[in-house]
Amino acid sequence: MATIKDIAEKAGVSSATVSRVLNYDTTLSVSNDTKMKVFEAAEALSYRKRSTKRYVDQKIAIVHWYTEQEELNDLYYLSIRLGIEDRCKDIGMTPEVYFFDNIKEIAAADIEGIIAIGKFSDEHVQQLTSINPTVVFVDYSPNEDKFDSIVINFERATKKIIDYFLSTGHKHIGFIGGREILKGEKEALIDDREKTYIDYMKEQNLLDARHTFVGAFSVDEGYRLMQEAIATLGDDLPTAFFMVSDVMAIGAIRALHEANIQIPERVSLIGVNDMSISKHMYPPLSTVRIYTDIMGEMAVDTLIERLEGRKIAKTVSIATKLIIRESVLK
Repeated sequence: MATIKDIAEKAGVSSATVSRVLNYDTTLSVSNDTKMKVFEAAEALSYRKRSTKRYVDQKIAIVHWYTEQEELNDLYYLSIRLGIEDRCKDIGMTPEVYFFDNIKEIAAADIEGIIAIGKFSDEHVQQLTSINPTVVFVDYSPNEDKFDSIVINFERATKKIIDYFLSTGHKHIGFIGGREILKGEKEALIDDREKTYIDYMKEQNLLDARHTFVGAFSVDEGYRLMQEAIATLGDDLPTAFFMVSDVMAIGAIRALHEANIQIPERVSLIGVNDMSISKHMYPPLSTVRIYTDIMGEMAVDTLIERLEGRKIAKTVSIATKLIIRESVLK
């Protein structure tokens, strides 16, 4: 996240000047050109002022679309929740955590609003808003005209990965991904990464339906699906695989090792999330870094904006970063 110092370096002024410009200090004597440089640098670095106001004795509910046991198996959603809790601690707000199976325990009269992590059906969106109309969704946007949401542009992240593979000479790019089913629903959601992979590979005239493998988001499924790819494709196994999560990549790497398929000499892999363990895998996993802590922090700040009077819904898209390690040819 950009700091006052970062803006000062980019604009070529002192940190004190940046602080006074951003706080509209009327006693500051600098040219309009200098002010413009500061504002442009702040915009380029996506700087946002953090609230210093304290919210002691105010509570919010964090509602997770998983059960507590399911969350333990998915570090992506767990790390978002921890980011929310850390930001609440900074401002003195009290977060109360609820999982999908105990939403009915929320004491509506005691909370200022709700941060909902994960994907919720229309029925459950209505259930949440009946408890409190101020809801911020994280990693999902049920209705951008009505609700605030914090999301990742997985379409752009997917294209980053495919573009990297193409730039390093790969033409046969496989896909191993997962689908999720909303609680109470029967049909699985098609993940944005899967849809984008198919559409973008079609654009490149490189799509081969045999190279797409989809299951659930887990280590075991990553292992099973890579085993399936090895068994069914044989020598036609793609030279690169887009893994939609680092968790699935862990299983896929094990399957490749067991089959004595060299990484990255025979198969290159790129995952998504940049889990702390990713750089310690063998070989270290290339991945797209998702700033889950920032997603959590932004959810709290977005909720506060609502509590302070903002009426218009907004969707915040958090940037990602491609991290290249030894699991790909460079």
